[in-house]
Amino acid sequence: MSRTQEASYCLRSAREKHVKIVVIGSGYVGLVSGACLADFGHIVTCVDTDEFKIAALNQGLVPIFEPGLETLVARNTTDGRLSFCTDLAKPMADADAAFIAVGTPARRGDGHADLCHVYEAAREIGRLLTKKMVVITKSTVPVGTADEVERIITENTNAEFSVVSNPEFLREGAAIQDFKHPDRIVVGVADDYARAVMTDIYKPLFLNKLPLQFTSRRSAELIKYAANAFLAMKITFVNEIASLCEKVGADVQEVAAGIGSDNRIGSKFLHAGPGFGGSCFPKDTVALAKTAQDHDSPLRLVETTIAVNDARKRAMGRRIIQAAGGVRGKTIAILGLTFKPNTDDMRDAPSIPIIQALQDAGARIQAYDPKGMEHGRHLWPDISFHESPYGAAENASAICILTEWEEFRALDFQRLKTLVAQPILVDLRNVYSANDTRLYGFAYYGVGSQASTLSDHHEVVKTPVAAE
Repeated sequence: MSRTQEASYCLRSAREKHVKIVVIGSGYVGLVSGACLADFGHIVTCVDTDEFKIAALNQGLVPIFEPGLETLVARNTTDGRLSFCTDLAKPMADADAAFIAVGTPARRGDGHADLCHVYEAAREIGRLLTKKMVVITKSTVPVGTADEVERIITENTNAEFSVVSNPEFLREGAAIQDFKHPDRIVVGVADDYARAVMTDIYKPLFLNKLPLQFTSRRSAELIKYAANAFLAMKITFVNEIASLCEKVGADVQEVAAGIGSDNRIGSKFLHAGPGFGGSCFPKDTVALAKTAQDHDSPLRLVETTIAVNDARKRAMGRRIIQAAGGVRGKTIAILGLTFKPNTDDMRDAPSIPIIQALQDAGARIQAYDPKGMEHGRHLWPDISFHESPYGAAENASAICILTEWEEFRALDFQRLKTLVAQPILVDLRNVYSANDTRLYGFAYYGVGSQASTLSDHHEVVKTPVAAE
């Protein structure tokens, strides 16, 4: 960037106190990012080709569940900082920055990230670009994508522009908090102009020191995948330790607390369960493994993490079957369908292969989830959905907790005992313990310990089975 250009941008930025931003893609990442950026005081237009989604947003209807998002969207729309449209041309005319926040699902057949929407957005930006702009890839993309985005835009415009890699690190259920109070903001840049614009975009976050980590674009792209893969490995590691605990008579919660107290390790992502799911970890670990294979540098730990996690989900289905003494012709209550609490996201949720395993074994499924049942009805038209845990538990031969929603932490077991066919709780999130349920006559099966059983249930309840 020339000194004249830099001075011109800085003067305009200081005068207007905001950056004009267009966000391409109004899904989870795009909508959360756009709403938060508008809340910083920037002028943001979210663009999406889905006319129904944009029409709903313009009516104040948020198509995804994320705590606080509906309020954030409403406030910034009312204040005139946030708007939605399907036509990219108008907001591009005077925008300083364009975020690409479209989906990058796993490509059918080989597991690589499907970048067709990213590249189409780049082509559209190139065709509409008439003034100097920064183009930012917010989508999770493999190493080298920013280079390709730059090439595509160059083919379609003569205007000046810079391409930046700015991966998101948002946890579903806590995305607004994560965006506004980040551990770090990774920004991959190749020139000073992009650096200046990105600094202005995130400057409202901190008055004193910005948590910006400027890197090369390729490093930024790899940081996102490496971080997700590391966390996925941490989850899978504690799940394998849980299986060992069941064999040797240890308690995984005690073990996790012991190793998590080491500040070199930390306590996060050390909760044993049925395996990881969601929109990020499954596809990102596969995409990273594929990229590594393509570059003749295989990541064996990541490949094993993928295989172990896939096997564990199905194994949890078999655990339920054995705990109930077989499920053919029996009703099984499933509490929790989403891959984690505080979201309606069903993508790669452990509930999907677990329910499939139960149905394959002849079980009838009754389910309840605070936010996931609308998506669940599309996945399972043949199972019964209920409006409470107690409705799902009626005549059930086992109650199974698959997602640790807050409302499942204070179940009325005295009431449940009057509803079920067999008083069995299979708790795949370790919300309870055998002692919590013993007084109510429930046999308890958790994860990662030798859960006790009641002697009067031995004829129908088998010995707890270790995860495979």
